[in-house]
Amino acid sequence: MKILAIGDIVGNCGIKKLKAELKKIMAEKNIDFVIVNGENSAEGMGITEKNFNDILAEKVDVITMGNHTWGKKDIFKFINHPKLIRPANYPLGVQGKGYNIYEFKDRKIGVINLIGRVDMNVLSENPFLIAKKIIEKIEKQVDIIVIDFHAEATAEKIALANYLDGKATIIFGTHTHVQTADEQILEKGTGYITDIGMTGPKHSVIGMDISASIKRFETTLPERYKIAGGETMLNGVVFEVDDETNKVKNIERIRC
Repeated sequence: MKILAIGDIVGNCGIKKLKAELKKIMAEKNIDFVIVNGENSAEGMGITEKNFNDILAEKVDVITMGNHTWGKKDIFKFINHPKLIRPANYPLGVQGKGYNIYEFKDRKIGVINLIGRVDMNVLSENPFLIAKKIIEKIEKQVDIIVIDFHAEATAEKIALANYLDGKATIIFGTHTHVQTADEQILEKGTGYITDIGMTGPKHSVIGMDISASIKRFETTLPERYKIAGGETMLNGVVFEVDDETNKVKNIERIRC
């Protein structure tokens, strides 16, 4: 089977790009299961009920989140929807699910969302220990385990991938909005890429207006960020999983 992971949706322009490209990609690449990171879909911060419904309307199977999970109060209307997961290493008792199990034909797919702790400014539990605990809980219930690790530090992402090599089927990074060229199958069989990129304005600073971003760095003044205009792009990765072994056998980056 083929699993498509699509990088952070940035604003309404990112959702429009998803609408324009997803069906074509699914048909061309023979995609079976789609995961989209939606934590920036509400104009860069959070997700609204409309954003959520617009993304699901494109036959998306799972929407993952990150450090902007609580950016819009709307989320509490649908936080318990089975197709939405937020970082599993948020503190105990926080609303929503950090993982869920989905069925496709004769396969059961466990999808886990995690958030990093290095330079993220979010008080979270240890993603390594939480991931290990969840995998030990569900590994006998599922055929495939997929992890979206929403993290800033490349080292933290690579370390987690090696820590869970052979235990998770797929681990991909989100959050930096820059697609990396290090897709690989690790020594014990886990398919990995450090970051799958973003779906949003191409001529931008990670989705934001360039002049506003430069002014913040140049002056250190709190210039208000705004979504950039112009041409949009879609970033994602296709993981092909062997139907016999449930191991990743091919990884392909997508950039539209």
